[in-house]
Amino acid sequence: MSGLLAGKRLLITGIITDASIAFSVAKLAQENGATVVLTGYGRLSLVERIAKRLPQPAPVIELDATNPEHLAGLADKVREHVDGLDGVVHSIAFGPQSVLGGEFLNAPWEDVATALQVSTYSYKSLATACLPLMGTGGSIVGLTFDATKAWPVYDWMGVAKAGLESASRYLALHLGKQGIRSNLVSAGPLRTMAAKSIPGFEQFEEAWAQRAPLGWDLVDQEPAARAVCALLSDWFPATTGEIVHVDGGYHALGA
Repeated sequence: MSGLLAGKRLLITGIITDASIAFSVAKLAQENGATVVLTGYGRLSLVERIAKRLPQPAPVIELDATNPEHLAGLADKVREHVDGLDGVVHSIAFGPQSVLGGEFLNAPWEDVATALQVSTYSYKSLATACLPLMGTGGSIVGLTFDATKAWPVYDWMGVAKAGLESASRYLALHLGKQGIRSNLVSAGPLRTMAAKSIPGFEQFEEAWAQRAPLGWDLVDQEPAARAVCALLSDWFPATTGEIVHVDGGYHALGA
């Protein structure tokens, strides 16, 4: 993948630890010639500390993807570091504990609404906030978890991911006339910070380890990150509205 992203200017969200898929994306992107700008929310000092583990220094911008003021000012903050964007990575998801762990029938709307705003609507919000910086050939890539099935304990987050997958297709429709692509990478289960917040996550681990045709490494983020980088590159110029599965082939199997 040497030079795959040479000259590309990328905005990458969602780095929490160096076990984040987003961190692996940023690392690979830099190694392949990209200039990277990061966003963080909440504990910015933590994100800044993790960013120092990248091959090259990367600036960190504060971004709450549900905050209209943050979104309105995002383009100007990005311009302080780069003069435009060729790609955006959406790695943002959150759901209160009530929307996970088998409580599908009991989760209150207020908590479900939070999960949908942060995990689904933010994809559109981030894309439109970055549009002033993007031109023909731009690429927006998000991360999902297979929403074609109902998974034990995933509950309303599965609904949120289904919405995300639909939102990506609609972005593909509405941004295509500007030459901007929207695609998702559907990764298998990985032991990230987000995974640790899901009660019963070990059910996913056991299933993938036993059934994925290619096998599945629960602590290797690089295969998913490579797919993201490929979709950010110029090697998929006519691909949009797509979901690329990076899950060892598990999605192709019957129940």
